[in-house]
This record gives sequence, structure tokens and C-alpha cells, in this order.
Amino acid sequence: MATSPTQRSLKYLREQGYTVAITEKWNPHARVRQDLFGFIDMLGIKDGQTLAVQTTSSSSFSERKKKIEAHENLPLVLAAGWQVSVHGWRKNSKGKWVVREGEVEYKI
Repeated sequence: MATSPTQRSLKYLREQGYTVAITEKWNPHARVRQDLFGFIDMLGIKDGQTLAVQTTSSSSFSERKKKIEAHENLPLVLAAGWQVSVHGWRKNSKGKWVVREGEVEYKI
């Protein structure tokens, strides 16, 4: 079975010393996945820092980042002192999974 982007990011963050919780949940009644605050798949905490992560494929990276930057809840999350990042996963030429990371900023 293939490893999901969520599982890859979970492992990646734990390797960096974060304690991580998956916040994306399946809603069986609506038959959709729902993210915390509309865009957060997982939260990592470490040394007084909270990192909110949206994880996806590398091909969807820019689209997801733009969507988050336009989300109505982003200013509230950033005002709480959280960092927000997008992880875009792809296989390199050697067949190894690599991540592209991008911090999300609020744009007026």
C-alpha cells in the first residue's frame, strides 16, 4: 500500500523533534475530509512553537498555498502565533520521496 502525503509529513515532522497530531478528519455523513480551521491537516509542537501543516503532492503545492493564503481563518491562526506551512511531496530521480516546504503568509 502506498504511503500518503499525511503519513510522510507525520514521519518527517517527528524526525525533526515535533510532537504531532493529525487534525484532518473524515466526516462520514458528508463524505468529505475536513481540515482543522479549513486548511490544517496536522499540528506539530516543539519548544514553544506550534506548526500547522497542509500536506499534498508537489503538483498541487502552489494551488494549496494560494488557497490557504486566501482563507478567512489564516489571519486568526497567525495572530495566535502559529506558523503555517505547506508540504508538497514528490519522488526524485532516484525514486526517493522528497518534500518541498513553503511557509504561508497573510497577504492583504
